[in-house]
Amino acid sequence: MCAHLKKAGLLVFTDLDGTLLDHDTYSFDAAKDALNRLRNAHVPLVLCSSKTRAEIEVWRKKLGNRDPFICENGGGVFFSDSFSSTCKDCRKKNGYPVMELGIPYPDLLATFKTLKKRFRGEIWGFSEMTVDELAGLTGLSHDEAALAKDREYTEPFLFHGNEKELENAVQDLKLNLTRGGRFFCLMGDNDKGRAVRIVTRMYRESAPYLTTVAIGDSHNDLPMLKEVDVPVLVRRPGGLYERETDIPNLLRTPGVGPVGWNAALLKICEQCGYIAPT
Repeated sequence: MCAHLKKAGLLVFTDLDGTLLDHDTYSFDAAKDALNRLRNAHVPLVLCSSKTRAEIEVWRKKLGNRDPFICENGGGVFFSDSFSSTCKDCRKKNGYPVMELGIPYPDLLATFKTLKKRFRGEIWGFSEMTVDELAGLTGLSHDEAALAKDREYTEPFLFHGNEKELENAVQDLKLNLTRGGRFFCLMGDNDKGRAVRIVTRMYRESAPYLTTVAIGDSHNDLPMLKEVDVPVLVRRPGGLYERETDIPNLLRTPGVGPVGWNAALLKICEQCGYIAPT
């Protein structure tokens, strides 16, 4: 998997919740060795999450990350200004060149109301929750929950009903459905895989033989894992893995969350000979 790595380099995509960040504490301390290894080698680390742009901006600051990022399950792909000349389909938003793949949030909410009528009492969306309610459900602080509600392209929701009926209803509305570690998510024709293809294409304009890695833990990460050279599935709390995984050459981490993330990235770097062991 690393035939061209020394020549062209490495590009890493990562989910956040339950992957780089601990499922319960949201800490990435257990992944610091691999993070430092990637940073010292100038390997781009593209955050690819169901989180909002506002949430990811906070984590980019904590991580010291300045690479492109993908928010809301591929709803928006945000680049640094260095990509302005090459991102022909980008527009400027919130200080970034951005490629928007998702449906604008107000339009999506109008359709979400149709689902609410269909599944009365069984569906509860982020748009209906107070900040305090969301904080209580997720363990986020009040300020963090407010950032999670600052949505632009997707509507996460809790659902307590027949999942097959839900899937059929969403399909009838010409929308898409995915699920993460805690919530289902309603969205348009966007997913992490489509966004990863776009970012990879941009990087490969100057590094054609770039080796790509993606690491995630949930159903909504599968499209991303299918798009890279080295897909990695992180173990979940309790020792389980996402079950729906028909992906060739898939690597599974023995460790949970950031512990597994750290071990997988260190092993990939060392096996490829890209970064010498410390």
